[in-house]
Amino acid sequence: MRGLRTTALAVLAAALLGAVLLAATGANPLVAFESIVVGAFGPDGLPDTLAYAVPVAGMATALAIPLRAGLVNLGGEGQLVLGAISAVAVGLQVPGVLGIVAALLAGVLAGALYAAFAAVCETALGVPLLVSTLLLSYPAVSLAAYLVRFPMRDPGSSLPQSEQLPPDVHLPALADTGLTAGLFLVLAAVVVYAVVDARTPAGFEARVTGWGPRFAQYAGIDRPRLTVRLLACSGGLAGLVGAVVVLGFPYRFIDGALITPQYTWIGLLAALLAAASPLGTLLAALFFAALTSGGFALERATQVPRELTAVLQAVLIIFLAAATGLLRGRKGAA
Repeated sequence: MRGLRTTALAVLAAALLGAVLLAATGANPLVAFESIVVGAFGPDGLPDTLAYAVPVAGMATALAIPLRAGLVNLGGEGQLVLGAISAVAVGLQVPGVLGIVAALLAGVLAGALYAAFAAVCETALGVPLLVSTLLLSYPAVSLAAYLVRFPMRDPGSSLPQSEQLPPDVHLPALADTGLTAGLFLVLAAVVVYAVVDARTPAGFEARVTGWGPRFAQYAGIDRPRLTVRLLACSGGLAGLVGAVVVLGFPYRFIDGALITPQYTWIGLLAALLAAASPLGTLLAALFFAALTSGGFALERATQVPRELTAVLQAVLIIFLAAATGLLRGRKGAA
């Protein structure tokens, strides 16, 4: 309940500041907020919101897994892209349903191994995890860009993109929604994370480490091993999200298409907002996806740039951090 009150306080404060900013631009705040809601959840905007929310929720959950133990994975983009390009490389070679399964597994394996390597850089070489995960993203993104410009480039196109996957390697589409069966894979990942977090010794170890690393060490928890395991799970899920995206429309890897929508960074915001709790992370991801999707309707209705929604997202996180610190200070004083 304390976390719920803190989040509600942060959302209210961000909304009030957003109203002030909108009024300063000459726009009506009520009209602006209404346009965001209608644009995100109206008949025309809901499919786009859900399509955007699936990869955001997947990345949010992926980044929440190590965050539960106080570990921040800033390499989600590299793991996402590497999983996507690996899925396409396998999907172009293996036909049918077996190709779908093999492509998904290739994405998971590529992301997991790459994230685990970043964890080993910290545990064995002393490179801080923030540095290793972030910097390793750049070689992964550059490698994918090279592959779709040269060896894997579609010869019939001038764009830096791979060939289109065969029709029998497409994820099944959900009728009239614009979504694919990847929705169920992401939801299954959220459920597995929730069960492991709440019902298993591994989840308890992660939470204890997040509460206090030194206490976890005294309790006998192997921090290096836990770091590698959590980062591998995080990277594997990020790679799965990349595979799910490319196995849906347009059924190919396009250079920059997975980075421009900022799935990773919005997912990280969602995980931070929810303090890495499974259900809270899912709801926060949906909230941020709706805010981003509704930004286009905001721009049309009020002529206010949709980048204001990004400002609101950042302000929301700042207010959340401030509210959390304020409540902790009051608790300590009491």
